[in-house]
Amino acid sequence: MEVDVLLTCNSTLMSNYHGKEFLGFGSSAPPNWLPEFLFRFLFFPKMKKINGLPWQAPYGLRKMEAKLIDEGISAIVVDSDDVQKYNARVIGIYVMDAFGWGPSSTTFAGIMKTGEPYLAKYFRKLLESRGYKKLKEKGAKTIVGGPGVWQFRYKPNFLDKYGIDCVFDGEGEVAVDLIKKAIEGKNLPRFYEGNRFPSIEEISTIKRATVNGIVEIGRGCPRHCEFCSVTMRPLRWYPYEKIEEEMKVNESYGVDSCILHAEDVLLYGQKGVIPDEEKVLKLNELAKKHAKYVSWSHASFPAVASNKKLIEKLSEILIDENQKWWGAEMGIETGSPELIKKRMPAKAKPFKPEEYPEIVKEASAVMTDNNLFPACTLITGLPEETEEDVIKTIELIEELKDFKSLIVPLFFVPMGKLKDEEWFRKEKMSDLHKELLIKCMRHDLKWSKKIINEYFHEKNIIIKTLYLLFMKIIEWEGKRWLEKKTI
Repeated sequence: MEVDVLLTCNSTLMSNYHGKEFLGFGSSAPPNWLPEFLFRFLFFPKMKKINGLPWQAPYGLRKMEAKLIDEGISAIVVDSDDVQKYNARVIGIYVMDAFGWGPSSTTFAGIMKTGEPYLAKYFRKLLESRGYKKLKEKGAKTIVGGPGVWQFRYKPNFLDKYGIDCVFDGEGEVAVDLIKKAIEGKNLPRFYEGNRFPSIEEISTIKRATVNGIVEIGRGCPRHCEFCSVTMRPLRWYPYEKIEEEMKVNESYGVDSCILHAEDVLLYGQKGVIPDEEKVLKLNELAKKHAKYVSWSHASFPAVASNKKLIEKLSEILIDENQKWWGAEMGIETGSPELIKKRMPAKAKPFKPEEYPEIVKEASAVMTDNNLFPACTLITGLPEETEEDVIKTIELIEELKDFKSLIVPLFFVPMGKLKDEEWFRKEKMSDLHKELLIKCMRHDLKWSKKIINEYFHEKNIIIKTLYLLFMKIIEWEGKRWLEKKTI
């Protein structure tokens, strides 16, 4: 089959993770004592195909596919294993963490020390595949895009080795003219910064299903944390009608879940940092109308704490006979008010930085009471971090021990306004950093088994049993590690 643009990604991204999005973080780990075939089955199983095409695909690829089709360009998203079945003038590859340099990957690699993460390994496998090489031999241009493109600036020789013509950094809609040049066979810039930000009207509606029913409700963030690149983009919210159109697309493909995607779902429709109760309730009612299971990509502790009754009302909407909980990724980042002031001054708003640790605790209690399960991140080694900052974070983690959550410490990676700062690596860890990791590991071992029992439905009893077995092994390995590393 011949198309203008063939869109794809590596196998760790072309998966729906058994319908549990958070399991995708497992691909950040390097190969370990678990056989690869079993690890892949547990954390990034192959995507089912319908008429030879992926049933679901990453949201970024679906948005690019839709935009190109709306521009009159023939484009299709395919599994990386099927690239060889097509002829194309342009190959568009979506990358999340091309070399395993992202925060979760560097943290896993720094601790486990067993090689490159699976997501980097499978990205390289795509570029070394027979199908990709065949397309390059026929003159196809390769453009890579996605959240992980910043990494290519550190490895320019990699582009030559694998025939990557252009690295595009920006929102996909801005890349259309670049792709048209590639279709015409014109020379492309090695690196292209898409500094223009499309309006809501310029953003196309998906035409096929996304992984686990992800639906974007807006772009940008009002908090402007220095370590985050997303906050450098303007804030735009989609109208309900545009959001529902995409929900209907996923529903038509038999996807019975919906993940509302924004940097803070609770701030839907707002320019500031205080939730609009009416808007947020309407948004979640809309999602529940089209999906059995609804979750959020991200939310924030201050937004939860600023309207605790809203979480109770949302629980009444979302929790029913189909789902017993819902999840969101949430950034704790630090327990230090001083570090909040230095690197993320709007992180605590509408509260003061000095109140932030207490806000995290209050929000955690509300979420536990209402079955909202947060997967939390910390950033270890932020520029200007002091011992006192780490101590404050350790104290906060200790006070969260009774709240159901996962807490994942991540090594600082220079991004956003801090892109010129130094990386934080394992070699820089102090005894206090090690103690923080130990606190997080103990917290996660305590809650993981309880969470897994709620994470899977009875029809997934075999998969649930495998995860529980996996967690027993992790617990055993973790206890051995703790015995060696306890401060």
